[in-house]
Amino acid sequence: MTYHDAGVDVSKIRTAQRSIGEIISVTHGMIAVGKVVSGFGHYAGLIKLGSELLALHSDGVGTKVLVAQLMNRFDTVGIDCVAMNVNDVICVGAQPVGFIDYVALRQPNEWLLQEIAKGLVEGARQSQMAIVGGETAVLPDVIAGEENAFDLAGMVMGVVKDKPILGGAIKPGDIILGVESSGLHSNGYTLARKVLLSKYSVDDNADHLVQTVGEELLIPTRIYVRPVMEILKKKIGVNGLANITGGSFTKLPRLNSTVRYDLVGVPPPMGIFKQIQVDGEIDSKEMYRTFNMGVGFCVIAPKASTDDIIRVFGKYKMCCKTIGRIEKGRGEVVAGIDGKKVVL
Repeated sequence: MTYHDAGVDVSKIRTAQRSIGEIISVTHGMIAVGKVVSGFGHYAGLIKLGSELLALHSDGVGTKVLVAQLMNRFDTVGIDCVAMNVNDVICVGAQPVGFIDYVALRQPNEWLLQEIAKGLVEGARQSQMAIVGGETAVLPDVIAGEENAFDLAGMVMGVVKDKPILGGAIKPGDIILGVESSGLHSNGYTLARKVLLSKYSVDDNADHLVQTVGEELLIPTRIYVRPVMEILKKKIGVNGLANITGGSFTKLPRLNSTVRYDLVGVPPPMGIFKQIQVDGEIDSKEMYRTFNMGVGFCVIAPKASTDDIIRVFGKYKMCCKTIGRIEKGRGEVVAGIDGKKVVL
């Protein structure tokens, strides 16, 4: 099975995104106060407002909400919602400061909202920011499913205190460091659900999992704000930051498309990734194009900075290690998979 077979055509999505980017770019000259510094195509948009450089980003939880409904557990998806936003906004060097959420419900449900809010608060705590508002909508004609059916999204605002990190400084010889993920995070669930939930129930165990299928699928997305902000505050040399989400490592060229990303040390499929690959009979290249494969965040830095970066992540009990190197190129992403170099 492929992500396309599951109903998600990444190439069509990217074509649509480019089209949207062209359409909305005309608004960059409409701003009455401030100036657009970076508008589309990176992990967050940047607006210069007086002496402040603000970063904005919006994201949701995706079909992971369907797993929460199957488990009847909703106190962690809020963490995912926060994580998917803050892990992107820190990629431009911004400290998250404020967050708002949007919850769409099938029907009014106070308990469900309270459970979702618990996760949102925990995500905000881990991100050291405030939730300053949000919106709740009851949409019975839009949100299909059982009584607990819902969708969840949010938006974050961050502040860049120094120079933004947009990837232009990435150069051959830089080291690509990978920081461990907590699992699938909140991406690739359309494929993961079709593979695993067609064979197992959420309460079943499987060969490569240490918890039940449902518990593994519901593990919250890891939040990388504190270590990344500490690295930047200590002025440790960093040339690029990447949140490994939908499309996995194929998104690295959004940082800089004038170099080659040589991923010779990506981890082999383990745990839930191995389970998905085995049960779905999925090609290795497809796995590394779809899932984070155990690497949730990448830091691209000069070799002299790597030990200090690894040390900071270790302080926060996050394993960080070298997984590749920047070479001369034109935006290629090459991974060492099954003993061969594969272009993703």
